[in-house]
Amino acid sequence: MDTQLKKGVLEMCILIQLSRQDMYGYEIMKIIQDVFPEVYDGSIYTILRRIKGEGYAETYMKDVPSGGPSRKYYRITALGREYCDRVITEWEKMTRSVEKLMMK
Repeated sequence: MDTQLKKGVLEMCILIQLSRQDMYGYEIMKIIQDVFPEVYDGSIYTILRRIKGEGYAETYMKDVPSGGPSRKYYRITALGREYCDRVITEWEKMTRSVEKLMMK
């Protein structure tokens, strides 16, 4: 898959996960890699930093119930929800168009 296309799809997938619940980085990475096993850890963390920098997500520290070190959690912002909705709408339009072309 084209690198730029993959970045956009991964960003959308991460935002979708964060729209469902707050998550820490490793948790997000495992979910994404279950679907896209060829994606490197560093790629996911790069996307997380970018969406945080763009204001689509924010972070906070949360204690681990078992007494381990605190974890950095990501949560989607209102701006991130708007952006995620827009990207999903664009994705759905694009996939419908591609499916139409494939039917011809």
